[in-house]
Amino acid sequence: MDVCGIQVTEADVAWLRERSAAGDAPSRSGLAREWCDRKGLRDGRGKRREVTARVALRRLECAGAVSLPARRKEIPQGRRWKRSASVQGVYTGKAKDLGELGEVEIVPVTRRQRVEHAQWRGLLRQSHYLGDGPLCGAQVRYLVRSEKGLLGALAFSASAWRLAARDRWIGWSEAGRRRNLQQVVANSRFLLVPRVPNLASHVLSQVLARLASDWEERYGYRPVLVETFVDPRRFMGTCYRAANWQHLGSTAGRGRQDRKREGTGEAKEVYVHPLDPAWRETLCREPVTRRSAEGDWAEEELGEARLSDARLNQRLLTIARDFMARPTANIPQACGARARTKAVYRFCAHERVTMEAILASHYETTLRRVAQEKVVLAIQDTTSLNYTTHRSTEGLGPIGSFGAQATLGLEVHSTFMVNRAGTPLGLLDVQCWARETGEAGAEPRPKSRSIEDKESRKWLVGYEATARAQRRLDGTKIVNVGDREADVFDLFVRSRRSAEEPYLLVRAAQPRKIQSTDSQAPYIWDYVRSLPCPGRLPLSVPRSGARPRRETTLAVRWAEVQVRPPKDSGHKAVQLWAIAAQEESPPAQGEPIEWLLLTTWPVASVEDAAEKIAWYALRWQIEVYHRTLKSGCRIENRQLGSAHSLKACLAVDLVVAWRVFHLAKLGRELPEAPCTIFFEDAEWKALVCFLKKTPHPPSEAPTLRKAIHMVASLGGFLGRQSDGDPGTQTVWLGLQRLDDIAAVFRIFTESSLDSS
Repeated sequence: MDVCGIQVTEADVAWLRERSAAGDAPSRSGLAREWCDRKGLRDGRGKRREVTARVALRRLECAGAVSLPARRKEIPQGRRWKRSASVQGVYTGKAKDLGELGEVEIVPVTRRQRVEHAQWRGLLRQSHYLGDGPLCGAQVRYLVRSEKGLLGALAFSASAWRLAARDRWIGWSEAGRRRNLQQVVANSRFLLVPRVPNLASHVLSQVLARLASDWEERYGYRPVLVETFVDPRRFMGTCYRAANWQHLGSTAGRGRQDRKREGTGEAKEVYVHPLDPAWRETLCREPVTRRSAEGDWAEEELGEARLSDARLNQRLLTIARDFMARPTANIPQACGARARTKAVYRFCAHERVTMEAILASHYETTLRRVAQEKVVLAIQDTTSLNYTTHRSTEGLGPIGSFGAQATLGLEVHSTFMVNRAGTPLGLLDVQCWARETGEAGAEPRPKSRSIEDKESRKWLVGYEATARAQRRLDGTKIVNVGDREADVFDLFVRSRRSAEEPYLLVRAAQPRKIQSTDSQAPYIWDYVRSLPCPGRLPLSVPRSGARPRRETTLAVRWAEVQVRPPKDSGHKAVQLWAIAAQEESPPAQGEPIEWLLLTTWPVASVEDAAEKIAWYALRWQIEVYHRTLKSGCRIENRQLGSAHSLKACLAVDLVVAWRVFHLAKLGRELPEAPCTIFFEDAEWKALVCFLKKTPHPPSEAPTLRKAIHMVASLGGFLGRQSDGDPGTQTVWLGLQRLDDIAAVFRIFTESSLDSS
């Protein structure tokens, strides 16, 4: 259940009951602090959200879910401040314009500034019809003064929980409102003592120019919208209109404490002002929510596809299940019937069926898995799909040579998410395109063209997808990982736009120099390699082709560098950390290991550098995934009439390939888990009966690792002691055979039940 925006599970309730009843039970405040640590409730500056936790605990107690420890003492009531005498230093003159006041200054006020805080409080108590409070939630206060004296005071605090006019205007969902409401603040007090033309709008403009920064400095996040309420019986709201605030309508006459919805108060006029150009995108950003476990894997991954027709959605699920049952089969073999085969061709050719519409559901499910990790790697890479033999397919482009002997096909750039253990979590972005056919004798394109006109913009598009995901994730950090092709300076610049952007980890390919006033600035690789070696990292290099497996040691060095931008790029130098990993005793034959990694993640020790090297080593996972897509799902054998149809079919195969790859990895990481988390009852029972040559399935399901080994044995896996765990190839071959075995098992099982 959701309490104050906190997901409270049954395990949380059980823990609260246990801690409250323990002999060393903490106080209510102590319990709130412990719960903050348990749930990771921290604000933007890393401080515990104790007030939120205490309110949530109180609501759980009122609902009868928990019994909190008894109060140890009464909560002291705040002192009642009497209306004090006139505040000293207030401007009492009668200036006719702003020039007579001199420079108007906005002064932030905190409780530690006793003199300024007393002035702020005294001004509001003397002259504001609402007094100085109480103000709700997070607060920022200001004094307005000039060389002539104090001119007024302002306060900004938490926004209204619900406001019909504002919520309609923003257009956010209920889930979006709950997640992003804190980024809306309210101008809860505004007082100016002298009546000077244009002073109010001038003050509002000044304070709004600094409000977001002051709020971030104090609370760790930036508001993007400010609201206020004007009592029409007292004011006209002219100063807000003059300062470009927008009038949205009226309130319903309910205050914060009107829990019975009586609405006996006076309606007020609502005004708003954006603090950020992207305020609507920020406020309407949906949180990552959990989905119910109902339905099979196809429903989970593709059930929310945006195909605008329920029949198309159902057809998509049927196609995905058929493709998963026979990953290596062509479309007629996978469908098993002529009518279903024709339905696949019609589905892929439908104008509403696009790769983006199909994969939108999988992207969201991937994000749910990503949200459960602390750090995830977004590995980007490009692969080419060869359809040269499909001469009648329309919309293809060259993927190799140009001209009459061109190799035709499609380019696919994937952003593949894995955790630090190497478990594939799914896709976050896929770009698929056909290159334009080059004309013979055409002049080469200039190198100075914009990144938007180059194919390398694919790295920026993939990064933007991770940036959008990062803004929706509260406790997860995303690291973009790319090979030497990703060594694009525009990508480094994009990743340094703000501190909240995803991190970057790229293997260097370009001979880049360090920013220096010296004309003989060193190259990054030469500079880092010249540094003393603070540590070494053992590495096991696996066998590859004729190259034998070997054990080696990498010398690890790192440095913080300012990377010089390319000439005439218009960019400034970028701060990065360079990590050099060099094999100390390279083999006599073969290429030695020499990596220069550039990252935006700070590196301060050998352990940090070794961690980034291990992350880059996981980049190979996307190579295995693309091989699974081509060799396992055999996407290059799909015979369809157009590139549009191929992309739609590819979208389904991308999800199927991930599932096969995920299954192979899952058996290694959760070997003792029951196989029922992946296999249906009929599947694992048919598998055991077939391999054991018995008609009687066991009463207990085997472990996931054992079941995967059994499936792989159907695909040719021998399971010898030196073989290790099966790979994706034997798994997808075994899954295809298992589908036929399970189908026969179901037939005989149902017939035996009917006869009995």
